[in-house]
Amino acid sequence: MTEPILSVTPLQFVWGTADPFLFCVHHDDAYPAGNDAMGPAASLAGRRIGQDFEGIDGWRMYHGDVVPGFPQHPHRGFETVTLVRRGLIDHADSMGARGRFGGGDAQWMTAGRGVQHSEMFPLLKSDADNPVELFQIWLNLPRRNKMVEPHYAMLWSEEVPHLAFTDDAGRGTVVTLIAGELDGRRPPPPPPSSWASEPDSDVAIWTIKMEPGAHWIVPPAQPGTNRTLYPFDGPVRVAGTDVASGNGVAVHPEVPIVLEAGPEGTELVLLQGRPIGEPVVQYGPFVMNTPEEIQQAFADYQRTQFGGWPWDRTDPVNDRAEGRFAAHADGRQERPA
Repeated sequence: MTEPILSVTPLQFVWGTADPFLFCVHHDDAYPAGNDAMGPAASLAGRRIGQDFEGIDGWRMYHGDVVPGFPQHPHRGFETVTLVRRGLIDHADSMGARGRFGGGDAQWMTAGRGVQHSEMFPLLKSDADNPVELFQIWLNLPRRNKMVEPHYAMLWSEEVPHLAFTDDAGRGTVVTLIAGELDGRRPPPPPPSSWASEPDSDVAIWTIKMEPGAHWIVPPAQPGTNRTLYPFDGPVRVAGTDVASGNGVAVHPEVPIVLEAGPEGTELVLLQGRPIGEPVVQYGPFVMNTPEEIQQAFADYQRTQFGGWPWDRTDPVNDRAEGRFAAHADGRQERPA
């Protein structure tokens, strides 16, 4: 008999993931009201500004010194998928693109041969708290695509499928599809050079929200796929085994997986994909196949700055009154429907 659960592993701040993923981070920050500069209207004393990851008072500045977030930094050789559940993110990059997204939107960026970008968390409300919650997932690129042209795409929440299921007792489960097919539904396509665009990659990125006590069955995936479930809010019973929140559960891809939510409800992330199966050498923001390619990435960045930085500050933010939008390097503008 095939065992449905392969392993259960406690999660750190950076979640361990299986090929083709590199890692996932769940950022969940209870930011206070914002000041005139859209930073926290609170003292920053005692924080390691520029490297603030301790979560003092329930929130982090990360690498920001005025606005929380991640100012200008480079990437090469992989992709970032950023799913924002609460709050808003201001994006800017060396291609000349910028935008603001959140509230269920996802941004998918192929770094390819090299890109610089910033991800800032503007605190827009001056009279109320500004919680920000997001997942950032690093997805590897195969060797043949590590040096493709960078690409930036938005998956607006209004365009992303949210599939509702009800068990025999009337308890609901909602599955949100960022990548991958379920019940004949698919989200907008990933970037063209993504591993997720390969027809047999079996890449799926789902969030699963279950009402208290709800049952739902995760359908089988393709043979050879790596599949991991990450309960992050509430315990869950996975194939008859009780799993506490904050664990990664690697499951057999070819077996239907029965989920039963805990008494307060459960939320999970599912990451799956056929492994790329190539050597991974990572150093900081660069992910290549050999140490020599990492050295070349640093040399190229020092020489070219991956096209330079077209913005007048390392942590650009949009106007406070600006809504969700994406402005692309080719001049194309888009907003959610």
